[in-house]
Parts: sequence; C-alpha cells; structure tokens
Amino acid sequence: MCAKIITIANHKGGVGKTTSTASIGSALAMLRKKVLLIDLDAQQNLSFTLTQDEDPVRSVYHALVKDEPLPIVKVGKNLDLVPASLELARAEIDMATKIAREGILKSLLEDHVGNYDYVIIDCPPSLGIITTNALVASDELFIPLTAEALPLKGLTMLDDVVNEVRKRVNPNLSLGGVFFTRYNSRKKLNKDIVANIEKRYGDKVFKTKIRENIALAEMPLSGQSIFEYDPKSNGAIDYMELAKEILKRNK
Repeated sequence: MCAKIITIANHKGGVGKTTSTASIGSALAMLRKKVLLIDLDAQQNLSFTLTQDEDPVRSVYHALVKDEPLPIVKVGKNLDLVPASLELARAEIDMATKIAREGILKSLLEDHVGNYDYVIIDCPPSLGIITTNALVASDELFIPLTAEALPLKGLTMLDDVVNEVRKRVNPNLSLGGVFFTRYNSRKKLNKDIVANIEKRYGDKVFKTKIRENIALAEMPLSGQSIFEYDPKSNGAIDYMELAKEILKRNK
C-alpha cells in the first residue's frame, strides 16, 4: 500500500476546502480506505471540526519548523489527522531560512505513506510556501469551486503555480479534478459557470456537485462528520457520491 496524496486548494476563501477535506476523507474512511488528513491552515477549521480542540500540544507547525515527527491523531475508524495550530500563521517566516523548504512536508510523509490509501491535505487560502509544500508532496490537486462568480482569473494563477511546481520540483503532480460546492441547479448563473469550467477543464470536472445544504454549515460546531451529523442530508449524499467518483477514477 502506498497512499495517493491529494491537495485540496484554492487561494479564494469560502469555496468549501475544509468541509470538502473533512467530508471526502470521512467518506473514503467509511468506504474502507485508510485516510490521513493534514490541516495546513492556521485557522484550524479542519482540526476543530474533527477534534473540537483549539489548542493541540503538537501540530503540523512543529513538524514543519522544528523538525519534529508528524503528530498523527486518530479521529475515527480508518481516519487519522495531523492537526494545525495558530502558530502556522508565522510558519512562512520561520521556514524562510530553511534549506529545501518546499520539500519539508514531502520528506515528513515518507515514513507514513505506506500506512494509508489516501493522504488529503487542506491548504490555506494563499499560494505561499505552505501551499507549495502541499503541492510538492502531492500526486494530485483537487480544486473546489463555487458557481457564483466566474473565477477564471484566480484559476489561471493557480494553474501557473501548479505548472511551476511541476516544472521545477514535482513532475508527477497533476490536476486530479475540479468540483463544485454550494451548487443550485435552479440558478442559471450556476449552470452557465459550470459550462464555462467544463469547457476549460473537460473531463477533469467531477460529475458530482455538492448542493447548497445547511447541514454542511452546521457540521463544524458538532465535532462530527456530515455522515454522523446528518446522514440523510444532501451534503452527506453528495460527498459520498463524490468519494465514490474519486475511487472510480483511481481504479
């Protein structure tokens, strides 16, 4: 077993990166895959959603900056987490003088990839050294989008970063997929934007769309996955379908 490593990134905030990381990871774990989630965002939303702990003793910051082992916490059956802490907010500065700083996370993961089927990384809404570390360590990038305003300019910037990482550091990195969150099929704008993105990315766009769903907004305060919080919600149904589509693509 050697894990498929996936980064979920978009430097635009509010597109559902953290909810998607938690929900895809939980769904894959329910489908009997061993999953490690990594929270690289100083806002700690993924960590809080899964643990309700705002102040972990050890976080990914200590591994990236202080050369400590990755602090892996069990959060469910088949599901582990490397939590974040507020200290990550200064990690860009603290890592500035480190040699080969873009590859620190990749090096840290080498001892663990054999223990998992999937490693899924939640990134901050920026394209700095933290997100670069995720891309250098990954096999694939997944981009969550909302279909509310055409984000082509931002996507071009993200494409440029991915191409730069692929050219200079990680030739194995590929765009694994694009998926839509907070989707409403009754809105013409949503349909038009999906059509534009499909024209740009073709079959990289996942067929499954995550519908607008209040349960997904409520879930983080519950300390549960969407499948525990409201298993019959559209959010639970859609993220399970998305996880199955990911598995089908990886066969």
